[in-house]
Amino acid sequence: MTTYTIEFKEGILRINFGEPTQNDQIVQDTTPRLEEMVQSGEFAGGQFLRINGPISIPVAFVSAHKLAHIHGEISSFNKWVNM
Repeated sequence: MTTYTIEFKEGILRINFGEPTQNDQIVQDTTPRLEEMVQSGEFAGGQFLRINGPISIPVAFVSAHKLAHIHGEISSFNKWVNM
């Protein structure tokens, strides 16, 4: 079961809710995926990271905690961009 999907595509971290669940499980699923993406070098770092998609407050905090040290600024928006 995937409770939360995370994909870095064309410079935007695209996120979305998967299977219905509670925030505690979503955070547990989000954390290792973000760590995997950082370790693999998928995030090159830099001045600015855009996050696109629905995000709960607990997931936003986890994401900011994991990514703030490699990006100068993080922006989150929920407008679907077709690229």
